[in-house]
Amino acid sequence: MSRVLIFDCDGVLADTERDGHLVAFNQMWREQGVNWQWSVEQYAEKLKIGGGKERIASLARDADFRAAFQVPDSEDAWQAIVAGWHKRKSEIFKDLVMSGAMPGRPGVKRLTRDALDQGWTLAVCSTSAQASVQAVLDSVVGKDLSARFAGVFAGDIVKAKKPAPDIYNYAADHLGLAHGDCIVVEDSRNGLQSAAAAGMTCVITYNALTQGEDFSEAALVVSSLGDPGEPATVAANRSQAQPSYMVTVADLEAILAGAAVR
Repeated sequence: MSRVLIFDCDGVLADTERDGHLVAFNQMWREQGVNWQWSVEQYAEKLKIGGGKERIASLARDADFRAAFQVPDSEDAWQAIVAGWHKRKSEIFKDLVMSGAMPGRPGVKRLTRDALDQGWTLAVCSTSAQASVQAVLDSVVGKDLSARFAGVFAGDIVKAKKPAPDIYNYAADHLGLAHGDCIVVEDSRNGLQSAAAAGMTCVITYNALTQGEDFSEAALVVSSLGDPGEPATVAANRSQAQPSYMVTVADLEAILAGAAVR
């Protein structure tokens, strides 16, 4: 059996949603002269929609936004505006990443290094823009480790975004992976549903924006992957793993073993 570890990006590799994407969206609108800002609470609700362009596009149905900005009647014209806004937002986000404004979450670099050294296949699957995801991965684990990833699958590589399973199915097909050999690390119910629909086992590392969501299908739910000096809290464990203060490769192997016999 091969062993595969797949990370989501935003909220998993780093707290990029609150400290990166939200900041970038709001800065973009200020630059564009659009009298619109998302609060943390509003953005947390928008995270139920997979994909940044899709989140912007959904504003066409928001009465408050339509009062702040004249949405064109033409769908093509609106989508052109959305694409332009999203491109600029992605540029701002990448600059934030490169500035070091979003350090990696506890345990990500440690577990990446250990899994690679023990022969695991690693990948990233995200609905965010490809360049943004690669920038986050490079920043969090370093370019030497990121170069050892089998693939970074992101952006519009598939049409249906999470919670659809398409991105995980695409990665498995592209890399020739058995779905049952894959452990996915996600932070949200959308991501959990995507992984589960693809027939992959999911570990949740929740964050401040997602900690109240339903993670009942996850094999393991923790506050982070944990590091020495930055311990993880286990919120739910439905696996054979027995993590103490951090999730290890041995824990991943136990999770896969348990999934294989169910």
